Amino acid sequence: MESVSNRSAEIVETSHPTIAATATALPPYTITRDDVKYYMGRVFDIPERRVEAMMSIVDNAQVHKRYAIFPIDYTIEPRALSQTNNEYIEHAVKLGREAAEKCLERAGVKADEIDLIITVSCTGFMIPSLDAHLINLMGFRSNVRRMPFTELGCAAGAMALGRAADFLKAQPGGKVLVISVELPSLTFQRKDISQANLISSILFGDGAAAVLVSGEQTRGPKILVSETYTFPDSLGAMGFDLRDSGFHILLAKDVPEMIGGKIGGLVQGFLERHGRKREDIKGWILHPGGARLLGNIEAELGLCKCDTQPSWDILANFGNLSSATILFILQEWLEKRPLQAGEYAMAAAFGPGFSAEFLLLQWT
Repeated sequence: MESVSNRSAEIVETSHPTIAATATALPPYTITRDDVKYYMGRVFDIPERRVEAMMSIVDNAQVHKRYAIFPIDYTIEPRALSQTNNEYIEHAVKLGREAAEKCLERAGVKADEIDLIITVSCTGFMIPSLDAHLINLMGFRSNVRRMPFTELGCAAGAMALGRAADFLKAQPGGKVLVISVELPSLTFQRKDISQANLISSILFGDGAAAVLVSGEQTRGPKILVSETYTFPDSLGAMGFDLRDSGFHILLAKDVPEMIGGKIGGLVQGFLERHGRKREDIKGWILHPGGARLLGNIEAELGLCKCDTQPSWDILANFGNLSSATILFILQEWLEKRPLQAGEYAMAAAFGPGFSAEFLLLQWT
């Protein structure tokens, strides 16, 4: 019978797209946990008892600091949708370009070598999409392929990696640049006192990330396979409601339990379909969503915090960056907890649909 080590080596040697480089970019302003506590009762028209309850949620959220494109005093002021969307376009281009240029530099790749750009964002609206702006600014080829993802929420960063790998299987030797930019501070609604909006004001931060996925044989994690699972009858679990005042977040309070109740079976089925076992996975690259969600996933998968520390660190220092979060966590693993050659990692992210995206990676 063939040994696991031999099978591992065989998979490494076959041609799979490689994550060749990553980079992140952050705006200049910060929002700390103390800032949230200071402004919560002053900004939202809610009773004192509810403010006290929100303070405990702030403490338990495990978010110590986040980044924002504007100072907090400006962020909390109401603005017309047209104004906030113009701000979104300006800063999405700025941060997206910064992350993309850093990623290309780290990979030693020029913009005109990229065959497909996948841009990812759900916190604003722009047509032409971000990729079109960057083609003009960064010197991509005029015939570069374009794939903007705009409605996949927090799962979109992982989905973009999966679709990049799919493209490269059809275009051997090609290169794909994934760029995620999320500016959830622009969706802040001071007159919306729904629990979903209050929670989002505690969790979400601004930022951008880029990943170069290469079809050439190079060092880095190989993307072996990806799958999407959409939960039945879950349309209302997560999303945005677009009103005259802008984006209003939709977030069902039972999302952590909904995911926690299914994640064990989903992960087991995913791994079994691709010849792996739970014990084979040495890296868990998990989108945290929030502390309660990540805790539920750990409990269902039999993980400890030591298995998922990069997810907790990103949540603490940057908050939930929506689609960019999983790419920040991926970079954290690459830089601080790289696996040994041949070892496997699993990435998972969750977003509107309600959907989960899974990827099986193998380090080289």
